[in-house]
Amino acid sequence: KRINGLADPAAKEAARKPLNDRGNRLAYEAARRLLLEAVYSRDQLREQMVWFWLNHFSVFQGKANLRWLVADYEARAIRPRVLGHFRDLVMATLAHPAMLQYLDNAQNAAGHVNENYARELMELHTLGVTGGYTQKDVQELARVLTGVGVAGGAPPHLKRELEGFYRRDGAMEFNPARHDFGAKTLLGQPITAQGYAEIEQAVDRLVGTPACARFVSRKLAVYFVADQPPEALVNRLATTFHRTGGDIAAVLRELIRSPEFEASLGTKFRDPFHFVVGSIRLAYDGRPIQNTHPLVNWLNSLGEPLFGHQTPEGYPLIESGWASSGQMSRRFEIARAIGSGGAGLFEPEDGAAKTSTGFPRLSSRTYYEELEPRLSATTLAALDQATSQQEWNTLLLASPELNYR
Repeated sequence: KRINGLADPAAKEAARKPLNDRGNRLAYEAARRLLLEAVYSRDQLREQMVWFWLNHFSVFQGKANLRWLVADYEARAIRPRVLGHFRDLVMATLAHPAMLQYLDNAQNAAGHVNENYARELMELHTLGVTGGYTQKDVQELARVLTGVGVAGGAPPHLKRELEGFYRRDGAMEFNPARHDFGAKTLLGQPITAQGYAEIEQAVDRLVGTPACARFVSRKLAVYFVADQPPEALVNRLATTFHRTGGDIAAVLRELIRSPEFEASLGTKFRDPFHFVVGSIRLAYDGRPIQNTHPLVNWLNSLGEPLFGHQTPEGYPLIESGWASSGQMSRRFEIARAIGSGGAGLFEPEDGAAKTSTGFPRLSSRTYYEELEPRLSATTLAALDQATSQQEWNTLLLASPELNYR
């Protein structure tokens, strides 16, 4: 606000630059932390789910001031709840200023209703596009969500009869003066007019539907098993989801113990994040990365920048979204960079003196015990023709088998 109030355009531009630089740095630090967690965590199922839910409840760092918020969004709204109950994830993302600004609910108020978040909450987060809701349900849910925004400085001055409805949780503020207290109906049932509690009631109703159980379960099956998952598996997962009130760990237990999951291993195409992180884990297991700029740049060049999807549906989870000739060519170049010496990953980001990093030796015990039995005769023949360890590394990391998980 102070910068926008400056009369001199040159002074305004000069004042904005360090602010923008700081925002860019914060967004990079968020990506850095996410990548380092993915590379080094021993709890890989949790990391898989952090990525899944960040994509499911996607926000775009390039909108408004989200660059300042994405680290907190990942660390406080998403990460603690990835193996908990789905309802808690919905409520945490709903109340986070990153989501409130990204999908415009911060501007949603009685008399000036904005339906954007209400529509995506049903279509992308809970029910799915075929979930049985109507445009009237979108309008009613938008009215339920009026008044939920981002806290400013001091609490607003409210009429005495509204003071008890005021709520502030971190940077989220429910301002009852901006809320529509009129009668509402959602999915054919009334919503009791009671301020913020209406929102909790609406989320409970959405999450408790069979449509939500099936939508989320199918998306998990797509993520872990197949682009077109078996209907029998989806049905069992949805039954577990509905029976347990959206217990994510229980649904994953059912999925991972299923014969369909066992049969799918090695057939699910890696999106860029899985390809880059998996390649680094294989090539440099446990070695401390100092410079994550190459990782960030590789994801950018592969079309999957972290917190970088402009529209709210998130990145595709299926092979056709990634298996283009240009994508595969770029993956080969990244495999060459990783296999030939780390591409600067182990050099300080601050420009301090560089040291020789060498290259990984992937023809290790892990390779012979875990990878070689999975490789086709064509891949093995290509590896036999490599003229150096670096070329052998490149061919392995870029092989068809290592583009699947």
